[in-house]
Amino acid sequence: MRSVLISLALPIVLTFGAASAEAAEDAGHIKVSNGIVQIERSGQRLPAPVGSVVQQGDLVITGADGSVGITFRDNSLLSVGPDSVLSIDRFVFDSTTHQGAFESSLKQGTLAVVSGKLAKQSPEAMKVKTPAAILGVRGTEFLVRTGQSKD
Repeated sequence: MRSVLISLALPIVLTFGAASAEAAEDAGHIKVSNGIVQIERSGQRLPAPVGSVVQQGDLVITGADGSVGITFRDNSLLSVGPDSVLSIDRFVFDSTTHQGAFESSLKQGTLAVVSGKLAKQSPEAMKVKTPAAILGVRGTEFLVRTGQSKD
């Protein structure tokens, strides 16, 4: 009876384990970090030196003297300027097919982007939300600036 329960439970455990591992998969890495740069993950703010991992769901926050460059798994390059808050809302990338989705929200500050394989394969797959608009990426490079949030 015990072996029957284990054989029934094992596929369920493996399925949920794989799903949670995928959810926590690294989206990218900090390549350049100047001044005050933090990553907020699960309610905790952590310093973000070069080499730090960025994941789906993270907030990237820069201080008045801060800036950060992030390289994502699809080779997209994001540069976040001073006094900025960027949310990595969704990042899914298949390195074989180059399919997936990249959605972020610039809550305040500046963001420069050089899109990678994802946007080149499927231009509609990359979106940046601001308090005033949602930008669909159709080119390979762009700059976004938004004022401080009135929340």
